[in-house]
Amino acid sequence: MPDTLTLPQILTPMDFDSVDAWVFDLDNTLYPATASLFPQIDRRMKLYIAQALGLEPDQAFRLQKQYYREYGTTLRGLMLRHGLEPEPFLEFVHAVDHSVLSPNPALDAALARLPGRKLVFTNGSERHAIEVLAHLGIAAHFEAIFDIRAGGYIPKPDPKSYAQMVRHHAIDPRTAAMFEDSAENLIPAAALGMTTVWVRHPSVAQSDWCAPEPADISHCHHITGDLVAWLGQAIPD
Repeated sequence: MPDTLTLPQILTPMDFDSVDAWVFDLDNTLYPATASLFPQIDRRMKLYIAQALGLEPDQAFRLQKQYYREYGTTLRGLMLRHGLEPEPFLEFVHAVDHSVLSPNPALDAALARLPGRKLVFTNGSERHAIEVLAHLGIAAHFEAIFDIRAGGYIPKPDPKSYAQMVRHHAIDPRTAAMFEDSAENLIPAAALGMTTVWVRHPSVAQSDWCAPEPADISHCHHITGDLVAWLGQAIPD
């Protein structure tokens, strides 16, 4: 993809004035994809699959990625294809070292400037989200976490999960903005009428644990490689 996509694109005043709900993905969005947190989760997924299904590590890895592509999350595939219970999986894969994340005062200040409500919408667990927000020092800004359990274990990008999220939290999608590191996960958000911001990390885009970049990004209204910088320019003091 062209390198120009890494440059921040700024909300216009009209966009800014219309937004009263800010919906953020968690992993690789509120913290940089270069942080050594999500790779820990990725490795623990492979280990869990190998142990649960009696597979060699390379077989577990292939199945992990296959289910991620086919079902939106590896967990969904394990539930539908193997009848695995979700809670033991979530507890195991999120038992990671969250201390690799440090407080982010710049992000804290940027979030403080956002008018309106702020929520986390994640395919992970609420417990994991709480740990991440606490270690980043930004938990006080978020009124709610809509996790995979709240969505009935139906993950993004399934449109049913988005419909459940906006209904549960009484969000008008037409006055909401959603931030995601996965461009694919912004497709249903744009279809609902949300303003979308793709937090793109080109340096890690080809990593095994990153979502592939789609050819069509017309649903991505704004693109940035630096969430904090983008917020600082879109919502100045």
